[in-house]
Amino acid sequence: MRAVVLPGIRQALVVEDDFPEPTLPEGKGEVIEITACGVCHSDLHVVDGDFPSPLPLVLGHEVTGVHPELGPVLLYAPWGCGACPQCADGDEMICANSSEAGLFTNGGYCDRMWVPDRKYLAPLDGLDPITAAPLACGGLTAYRAVDHGRTTLAPMRRQGRVLLIGVGGLGQYAIRYLQLLTDAKVIALDLAEDKRSRALALGADEAIGPDEDIAPCDLIIDFIGSDVTLATAAGAVARKGLVIVVGLGGGQTNFGLGKVPPEARFMTSFWGTR
Repeated sequence: MRAVVLPGIRQALVVEDDFPEPTLPEGKGEVIEITACGVCHSDLHVVDGDFPSPLPLVLGHEVTGVHPELGPVLLYAPWGCGACPQCADGDEMICANSSEAGLFTNGGYCDRMWVPDRKYLAPLDGLDPITAAPLACGGLTAYRAVDHGRTTLAPMRRQGRVLLIGVGGLGQYAIRYLQLLTDAKVIALDLAEDKRSRALALGADEAIGPDEDIAPCDLIIDFIGSDVTLATAAGAVARKGLVIVVGLGGGQTNFGLGKVPPEARFMTSFWGTR
């Protein structure tokens, strides 16, 4: 079968026409025919050697495909060990021994791929397989961050203020989720004017650049995670507010009493559950 293989760090992808067909180890698992596979920024981290991914590797974890019995399906790519406390709680994406498709085991840039269990396949129910491919990655990641944030917004006796730092794909999902699930005022912050315009078109109440003043915000979701954006978040979070870091920008910020407003909290959010 055909597969697109990353042979080594920062090397060009190679299209192989005779890549080995997936097999069922000890008769376990499923094989799906790939329909579509998106490109995630995590794929670029693998290319750059930021993750301890085994190479060569078939990338791609934003996958839709066809299962011989289930029909069109969406792949959930974080596959946990099934034996740790996190897996027992349903949080496979933070399993210390997880094996994410396309990041640590062969993924979806190929004709067919192996999936360890049918539970990782969700029927598409009529969704377009191309536009749906990122839902279990970008869509799920943004949803989990918003869902974490709702615990801060829900008890408020006023309209909350939410700042989204970085409104690319994840940030745009977050705008829509916040509209559907909260009554908060949504402020989108981005360097790029076209992304700010897109954020307004999707329903953000305001769209600002990084040099503009920001009134204190009850919930801040940082989809970049750099030193600069974390400093922005620390400076904009309200008393008793929550900062959720999603982006893999590798940044750091000072945190502690006197460093941030009273009872402000910082946390990370990673991927999402099935």
